[in-house]
This record gives sequence, structure tokens and C-alpha cells, in this order.
Amino acid sequence: MNIHEYQAKQVLKGFGAPVASGVAITSASEAEAAAKQLPGPLYVVKSQIHAGGRGKGKFMELGPDAKGGVRLAKSVEEAVAHATEMLGNTLVTAQTGEAGKQVNRLYIEDGADIARELYCSLLVDRSVGRVAFVVSTEGGMDIEAVAHDTPEKIHTIAIDPETGVTDADVAGISDAYGLDGAAREDAKSLFPALYKAFTDKDMALLEVNPLIVMTDGHLRVLDAKVSFDGNALFRHDDMKALRDETEEDAKEIEASAWDLAYVALDGNIGCMVNGAGLAMATMDIIKLYGKEPANFCDVGGGASKEKVAAAFKIITADPAVQGILVNIFGGIMRCDVIAEGVVAAVKEVGLKVPLVVRLEGTNVDLGKKILNESGLAITAADDLDDAAQKIVAAV
Repeated sequence: MNIHEYQAKQVLKGFGAPVASGVAITSASEAEAAAKQLPGPLYVVKSQIHAGGRGKGKFMELGPDAKGGVRLAKSVEEAVAHATEMLGNTLVTAQTGEAGKQVNRLYIEDGADIARELYCSLLVDRSVGRVAFVVSTEGGMDIEAVAHDTPEKIHTIAIDPETGVTDADVAGISDAYGLDGAAREDAKSLFPALYKAFTDKDMALLEVNPLIVMTDGHLRVLDAKVSFDGNALFRHDDMKALRDETEEDAKEIEASAWDLAYVALDGNIGCMVNGAGLAMATMDIIKLYGKEPANFCDVGGGASKEKVAAAFKIITADPAVQGILVNIFGGIMRCDVIAEGVVAAVKEVGLKVPLVVRLEGTNVDLGKKILNESGLAITAADDLDDAAQKIVAAV
């Protein structure tokens, strides 16, 4: 689960991280009062969407010469003008895709005098089985590009879970940044605070880009991106309350209600598979034969007839789907249960696109019998290669 920048900053502030004062708004009429709550005279008006690259993004309705989704304002009046122009319009960034995302809320924040921009993130480093800091002096940049072009500028410091962030860890991070003076002193409290926030709230990612050294020498979290481990959200009702469903795909929201692993993609062949590895292989072979998957959908090993039917209905609700491939290998999952769920869903919502089903494993003969006797226009496949070729040809 992702949250907005302003929410992430409030969470980090609760752990003692230094953040600027700011006010979130949802209408332009709130902008003047929000800006007047801040010290000024420099304000930053930030679009709040679940996507990066906001500053370099463009508003679809405002033309190619319009300013991006993060704007400086040197007066309250200018902040109001930015808010009026940005709210309700569609921001397109490198991470939103061509459709962009509508800006429904803004964060008006007090400006900062920046001396240096740094990159800092925390994530689970699975190569060592620990939470690690990933740091670089190249803050404000596309970290993937930095990793590709100048990997020597990225440093990884794994944290021992038994000790937490030690003085030696702080010194190592500070040395990687080249911090001294007030910034090095701030580091002694900031980096343990970020680690505690990450572990206490079961975060999957905590990214501060940029972490800045201000002209007065102190550190400040200038931007923050936080995502949480969905499997641990049951422990954090306070974090669940921050969820903004308007930023999420409606199909993914419906899927989460059924405990389905579903991710919407940009292709035109819907996939319903059991098992993440098999789902990845299914998407790969669809691409191999020249088409693109419309989704990743793993119904799991113990899905019920109702759960399968729900998955099928979610897939068919996508207007981009021009064909559906059901690929089930029955281990714990029984092929007859899958067949019953597919038949029930098709009878309820209708079948307007080609459907290819490949079943193998537990109760496979019974599953095929249910499909064959359903009277529905379902194409059977002998194996995955056969299934992929048939659905690509049908589409």
C-alpha cells in the first residue's frame, strides 16, 4: 500500500525526522489560507499522486509549455494561482503512463534553502536478509540512471536487526555522503529514526529523494515516498486509514477484497493462473507469441468457486481485454473447482471475448468435463504452449 508524500512526512515526523511545515488541500479555495499558515516567503506547491517524476511531469490539459507538478511560489498569490491551475487536471509523468493521473490534492509546503541534495532509501536487501540503507550523493536524480551510469556513487549499508542502527552505521552513512558539522550531528538522530519508522510500521520501501543539506548546515527530508507490506497491514490500522483508493485501480481494489493477487497491466489478454511463477511464465509466453498480458492474476492454491468467479469477473470488466487465458496446474487447487468458477462467472457476466482454458493436475478430467458440458464457447488447450498460441490467434 502506498501513501501520499504529505502523509509519509507526517509519519516520519512522528519518529523525529526533520520535515518542513506544510498543509494539504483538496480545493483551490483552501490554498490562500494554507499558504498563510506557513512562514514563507518561498512556498512549494506539490501535486499529490502515487507516482514519481512529478516535477518533470506535464499537465495534459495545459499544453507542453505548462509548468510541472511541483512548483515554486514566491508569494501567497502565486501559490493560489498554481493551485488553481493544478487541481483537477491530469498530470502525466514517466511513471503514470500516457493516461496520467488526475490531481485531486496538493501539498503546500514551506520552501527551503538547499546547499546539497542527497539520496536515501531503506528497503529489505534479500541478498543479506536485512534492512539496508541505500545512499548516494546524487540526490534528486533518477536513482536507476545513477545505478546504471555511475554505480560507484551508490552505497549500501545493511543493518543488523539485533543492534539496530549503531554509531558505526551512522558514521558509515555520513562518510558516504561526506557530511560534516551540523549535518553530521543531525545524522545521529535522523538515520536511527528512519530505521525505526521502517521497522515499526512494516514498510516495504522508505525513500527520501532528496534528503537535503540546507544552507544552515542542517538535514531535512524534502521529499518522502513510503509503501507498506500489505501482509502486515492488519497490525497497523493507523496506516490503513491513510489509504487513498482514488489513486488505485478499481480492479485491484476489488481483487484485494477477495484476497486475489492482481496487478493491472497495459496489454489485451487477460490471465487467470494459480501460482505466481506460473503466472509469470504465462505472461512471458503470451509476449513470446506477440501479444501483451492485460493483468497478473494469481488466484492462489486454495481458491473457492466464488473466488475464481470473482477473479474472472474482474478480468472481464477491463475494457482492454480482448481475450482470456485460464492456465491452471492443479496441485492443492482442484481443476473442477476452477472449471465451476469459470462457468458460473461466464453465465453471470456473459462471454464477449475468446476464452482459452488449459487445465492440468488434480481432478483434471472432471474439470474438462464440466467445461465441455457447459455449452459455453470455451476453447480447450493441451498445454501452455498450445494455450498461448490459441489465445493469441483468437485475439
